Amino acid sequence: MAMMHNTQRLAPMVAGIMMALALTVPAQARELPKLGQAPLQQVVAALTLEEKISLVTGQGMSFPGLPDDMQAPVVGAIEDHVPGAAGATVAVPRLGIPSLVLADGPAGVRIEPTRKNAPGKTFHATAFPIGSALASSWDTALVREVGSAIADEAAAYDVDVMLTPALNIHRFPLGGRNFEYYSEDPLVAGETAAALVLGLQDRGVGASVKHFAVNNHEWNRNTINARVDERALREIYLKGFEIAMRKGQPWTVMSSYNKLNGTYTSESTWLLTDVLRKQWGYQGLVMTDWFGGKDAVAQMEAGNELLMPGTGNQRKLLRAAVADGKLDERVLDRNVTRVLELVLRSRAFKQAPHSDAPDLRGNAIISRHAASQGMVLLKNDGATLPLAAASRLAVLGDGSYEVITGGTGSGDVNKAYAIPLAQGLQNAGFSNAAGLGERYASYIAEQTPKRPTTAWYLPKARVPERAVDVAELAQLAQQQDMAVVTISRGSGEFVDRKPENDFQLSDVERALLVATSKAFHAQGKKLVVVLNIGGVMEMASWRDLADAILLAWQPGQEAGNAIADVLSGAVNPSGKLADTFAIQLADYPANDGFPGKVLLGPDPNDKSIFGQIARAAEVEYRDSIWVGYRHFDTRKVDVAYPFGFGLSYTDFGYSDLKVEGGEQGPVRASVKVTNTGKVAGREVAQVYVSAPSSLLPKPAQELRAFAKTTLLQPGQSQVLQFQIEGKDLASFNPELGRWVADKGRYSLRVGASSRDIRAQQSFDKAEASNYTP
Repeated sequence: MAMMHNTQRLAPMVAGIMMALALTVPAQARELPKLGQAPLQQVVAALTLEEKISLVTGQGMSFPGLPDDMQAPVVGAIEDHVPGAAGATVAVPRLGIPSLVLADGPAGVRIEPTRKNAPGKTFHATAFPIGSALASSWDTALVREVGSAIADEAAAYDVDVMLTPALNIHRFPLGGRNFEYYSEDPLVAGETAAALVLGLQDRGVGASVKHFAVNNHEWNRNTINARVDERALREIYLKGFEIAMRKGQPWTVMSSYNKLNGTYTSESTWLLTDVLRKQWGYQGLVMTDWFGGKDAVAQMEAGNELLMPGTGNQRKLLRAAVADGKLDERVLDRNVTRVLELVLRSRAFKQAPHSDAPDLRGNAIISRHAASQGMVLLKNDGATLPLAAASRLAVLGDGSYEVITGGTGSGDVNKAYAIPLAQGLQNAGFSNAAGLGERYASYIAEQTPKRPTTAWYLPKARVPERAVDVAELAQLAQQQDMAVVTISRGSGEFVDRKPENDFQLSDVERALLVATSKAFHAQGKKLVVVLNIGGVMEMASWRDLADAILLAWQPGQEAGNAIADVLSGAVNPSGKLADTFAIQLADYPANDGFPGKVLLGPDPNDKSIFGQIARAAEVEYRDSIWVGYRHFDTRKVDVAYPFGFGLSYTDFGYSDLKVEGGEQGPVRASVKVTNTGKVAGREVAQVYVSAPSSLLPKPAQELRAFAKTTLLQPGQSQVLQFQIEGKDLASFNPELGRWVADKGRYSLRVGASSRDIRAQQSFDKAEASNYTP
């Protein structure tokens, strides 16, 4: 009884002590703020320093041979849930912060096609056409549709952010990643990228615009210093990104590997904060390319909020920097906030369901259509194409039987199948010479290594072209109606192209074209060449051998069917070149000094993944703004095929050009495009503007707008409308630090290519206009 009495007497005292103790405990310990329920500021305040550092350093990708402190922590969401994804962010479950999955890539979702925990099941994705092919469609609505299809597959596989689009400029044809980039022109690149971003994010999957900026070739890409004058930066190399930022509003941007004028882009406050955020108003997140940059503290301060895929060494450095005051924790908090803002937008945070069963059949149809729309008919003498129904063909060239659907590296896709041209032609009702396909199959099997000779991320070695002897060709020419020869080129990340046997034909390829042309022309029959390639190649020395040439690019998994659609006339080709095809490499100004010079030997302090081969190097962009047609058209250099060129099976007329405004505000123009031929088709109208002379040297003309018609029936017309903003008439004056549109007379020209102007009209600006960056 006494014990019970004492207990009852002490109970109020104990309760009081417990209440006093509770008042001394921080509020976040009593009831933790949850992401999406509490203000972001409270969530950030509740994070420990270790959690903050983990949120700005990713996880999910490791490489054999790297020291432990360079390895990224491997996350279960990658290894067990989405194997083959590029990486992930870190989860903090106690605060309701999930992990996000990030996946490559530009031509479709790159993940592993099989999983250990799902034996017998496949996880394929659709291989869409490469970037150069999409840009050659000049059809932003189509590109947006492709973006949505990629997003649907990403969502099905529970991917939150797709590491695409890639839009660096095609400065020079030998750039190793040109295949996944878009164009030599920043307007085409920017509009195409913006469309892909919108398509992805329409479906709730984030985009990551890359590689920001000036990542125009692969040689020593992790260490090279690109020296570029500010005018060229603003007008050529940053302009496409600015368009993509303003029109697409991507959730994320990926900084590039290289240095820009002495500073790694991921460590450049000028690029990531002054230009990207303050001048362009970007609100999203910036992440590094995988293992990019050197100084984690400098990256945090510059505005590169997420280090991917994150390493133990980076976490150690950030921890020490906060401890000794070298990194203000307020900077860390700012970057964590931007990571959490991305998380709030994500499928993972919204707990969106996933199926692991995308609509591969439906997306294959989209891929096939996109491929056909991006193909460019370069030559068609004597109406060689379209092929007559049920033509008997001699289908030649290794590439006719083993198609290259896309590039390697991060731009690769693990697809369920690939349709070669020979199969596509057969599907379309054309026959091949008896036994020819079997002979090629046997040859390719004999020449193909039994085991891969290169890592998965490197371009695959091509089988040497099979030589066809003269006797065989003579027999084929007698028996078949026409020859179709495919010339193929691989492309990929990590290495640049070579002039020999890549930009130029190999000796065997040249001999094949010469012999085939001679044999079939001797019989009064024709030769069609199909180019299954990832970038510009030399054509002037051999194009006269062919009666028709179709640039099919690397068109994705439905390649053969899509090419056959165009060759047969089921689809009228409407693609236009987004690059100039020069006569020879020496005609490109960037040829002087490409890819750069080595400054030092291998850097012993380079701990990057490519530290064994990366060397201090530098490249000077002496060509400045004179990239592509800006150089060729201004300096009147002969070309094989001009920028914007592309034939059709029909003809188009341009009329009724009207131009209004321009004195101070935007220029408004319209033009009527009429199908004057005999079959339905589409046309791309390109608007070029020539500026008055000024203190700054100006290109003869610059692309300022474009539009593609709907499918016009014979005799049908469509009026296309264009609006060109005042700033788009301006050039960047580095001495003034602003854009200037000079007063004087401008010429607006509408054409079917940069050298096929169909209508033009002048307009005047009474006063110069200045625009801030």
